Amino acid sequence: MSGDGGHTVRAGRRTVEVHRPDKVLFPGGGDAKEYTKRDLVDYYRAVAPFMLPHLRGRPLMLQRRPDGLDGPEFMQKNTPESYPEWITRVEVPKEGGTVCHTVCDDAATLVYLADQACLTLHRWLSRTGGLDRPDRLVFDLDPSGESFAPVREAAWLLGELLDELKLPSALMTTGSRGLHVVVPLNGQHGFDEVREFARDVADTLAAAHPDRYTTAARKKDRGDRLYLDVQRNGYAQTAVAPFTVRARPGAPVAVPVGWDQLDHPGFGPRRWTVADAVDQARTNPWAGVLNRGRALGPARRRLEALRG
Repeated sequence: MSGDGGHTVRAGRRTVEVHRPDKVLFPGGGDAKEYTKRDLVDYYRAVAPFMLPHLRGRPLMLQRRPDGLDGPEFMQKNTPESYPEWITRVEVPKEGGTVCHTVCDDAATLVYLADQACLTLHRWLSRTGGLDRPDRLVFDLDPSGESFAPVREAAWLLGELLDELKLPSALMTTGSRGLHVVVPLNGQHGFDEVREFARDVADTLAAAHPDRYTTAARKKDRGDRLYLDVQRNGYAQTAVAPFTVRARPGAPVAVPVGWDQLDHPGFGPRRWTVADAVDQARTNPWAGVLNRGRALGPARRRLEALRG
């Protein structure tokens, strides 16, 4: 125990001090349950075995709310000097210098970040050993309104298109409004090539259903159509990490799901929270998918044949 009402938590081989554990980060109200920093720490500690494989070796951008949802938000790329020396860092080139990103390689780091009120972890789609070559491709299905029906329909159609291209795909709720469809890559392509391919896939789907889907980056050009967002597939861009908590009332979680869950009653982008996301994690819904990273050459040729 410490003098500020904190306590210590064992995480892997390390003991991490948690300060102000009873600080409310997610105020209750309406249908939303109240959650404290202790709840956040306990969740990340419990989900660590399932979450860490999606984080190891990847630079992070951290979304912090030190005073909870009612306080200011900070998007943190640089790792503060005050962080413990045992936390992994990586120097990433940027225009005019470098950024020292945090990398979460173990459970102790995950607990430490939770103590820092890092609610949401946004990860790179590449790893430190090949920063310019992603091993993930992400489609973000972003609806124009709150209805989930267009998202579900778009996910099925995109999944079918990826099947035609013989690309494996995995589905994830975002904890916000939409879904992510994730394609594992073999890490042999640069970001520009990956994003161009993703855009061509999205354009193909939008061209087949121009009244329902769009790839227009500007909101004013989308109307009420669902946005097939491929912008995350760029160097230094990030996507929310699997099993991360979102800064929304009720502490919803971005959760990997099976395609067979898409039509379940009650399914939606905020279906899981810190209260039950670990139960979903234990079902291992992405089993065998992400270790099947593919080259894009064959898929590119199939796509061009489809487009005529």
